[in-house]
Amino acid sequence: MTDLDTIFALSSGPTPSGVALIRISGPAAFHAAGFLVENLPQTRSMVLRSIRRRNRELIDSGLVLVFPGPASFTGEDCVELQVHGSRAVVNAIFSELRDLGLRPAEAGEFTQRAFHHGKLDLVEVEGLGDLISAETEMQRRLAIEQSAGGLSRRYHDWATALTRARALIEAELDFADEDDVPGSVSDQVWLDVARIAREIERQIAATEKAGSVRDAFKVVILGPPNAGKSSFLNALVERDVAIVTEIAGTTRDVIEVDLDLDGFRVRLSDTAGLRETDDRVEQEGIRRAHRAAENADLVLLLQEIDSPPQHLLGLQPDQAVLRIGTKGDQHPAQTGGFDIRLSVETGEGLDQIRAAIVERAGVNWAAIAGLGAGRLRHVSHLQKAFHFLQEALRGSELDLRAESLRLAADALGRITGRVDVEDMLDVIFSEFCIGK
Repeated sequence: MTDLDTIFALSSGPTPSGVALIRISGPAAFHAAGFLVENLPQTRSMVLRSIRRRNRELIDSGLVLVFPGPASFTGEDCVELQVHGSRAVVNAIFSELRDLGLRPAEAGEFTQRAFHHGKLDLVEVEGLGDLISAETEMQRRLAIEQSAGGLSRRYHDWATALTRARALIEAELDFADEDDVPGSVSDQVWLDVARIAREIERQIAATEKAGSVRDAFKVVILGPPNAGKSSFLNALVERDVAIVTEIAGTTRDVIEVDLDLDGFRVRLSDTAGLRETDDRVEQEGIRRAHRAAENADLVLLLQEIDSPPQHLLGLQPDQAVLRIGTKGDQHPAQTGGFDIRLSVETGEGLDQIRAAIVERAGVNWAAIAGLGAGRLRHVSHLQKAFHFLQEALRGSELDLRAESLRLAADALGRITGRVDVEDMLDVIFSEFCIGK
């Protein structure tokens, strides 16, 4: 790949479709489009034109949009053709563009060119990727904050403030004998540095919690055999996804189902019944159940109402657990000390459980809604920046403290791509679809 190439791709959905959007970007975009479209406009505009082969045979008619660089998405000259979305029309246009020396775009190449031309930074690129793949309302809201540049501005403001702090310190070091540079000028920067360190610490916590919104809020269903776990899963998702029998140990592995609850993506995991067993396959299923519970945001502990509440070993002391008494229709007068009574036969308790899951997921959202939060990639760089700021605040040698501030600013720059990040670019852009 090279920026000297002019690239093209279908940027709309797969054909056939009502409309097909063909995007062209690169130094020869206007030249190539001029062969297909008579009277190609030279300014930012949209016109209705005939699309023809070079021998003037008509291919189709459609809207032509022209974006002279650098005022375009990629920062290059761009042309977009909105034509009828048949395979024949799209293939004919692609054939002409290939014959003119253009090449098909790689996955994410349009966005990669926008990054290289300074139209987007790396945080905005990741946010755009998350926006394209967003399936729930909360994923969309999280992605739009990141792709719109709000998170980038926060990282940039921190890095700028640290650069200013370094400048004041270095002024004291280099010009301490000058009358117009007071010897204690660096003292004024440390309050700002401490404030930035606190803000970065809060951002780390928010970013770690963002995984439950971006990926999924993980809910694991635990309990002994025949507690009604699989029946509950089927009732909650309103379809048969797990096999239900009266035979204890029917579920041997973790069964996962994603659900959209009030805009939150929730991943429900049905697990093997917890009991002592000599069956090696069942033992493995129980081990996987415990492992899933360790990584859960919420554990739903199901037991039949007439059994004493079970205390599971291996759960963290601060693990969020909701105790659910099952088969409520068979035990109408008993509560058993459970948080919620459940009956999959009558539907009792299902709405309460849904509301409880949404409430717990909302706690994580509240922690990040005011801050915005990037991907887990950001966490390691934020942690490094926080570590260097702590070193600067605790240090005694002024020149070493200034160096720690430089390293902190560099760590922040690696998040946005302002510092060398070539090793991660291929991974990030490969996640995009062709035509974006």
